[in-house]
Amino acid sequence: MPKITFVDHAGTARTVEGVAGSTVMEAAIRNNVPGVDAECGGACACATCHVYVDGEWAAIVGPAQDMEQDMLDFASDVRATSRLCCQIRITPELDGLTVTTPARQG
Repeated sequence: MPKITFVDHAGTARTVEGVAGSTVMEAAIRNNVPGVDAECGGACACATCHVYVDGEWAAIVGPAQDMEQDMLDFASDVRATSRLCCQIRITPELDGLTVTTPARQG
């Protein structure tokens, strides 16, 4: 199972196992990762699963699609590597992925 590390805004890291085919948001919710609220349940209808993808992973994860970009308009402190983790599908290639949660969600 691919491992994903969530770093909160204070620098505390939590590494969890994700299931290939599910999303990074689902891995966060299953493992009670603080800072990922996921109020819409993964429908890309809010911005409460906003994360910053670690720079070395940005190209592997890829850019946000149009619908996700529109939702990121509602997120706080959007950066070049901002993504909604409900839109990042876990694959074996993402083993070791590191994302950081913002100080507050949209």
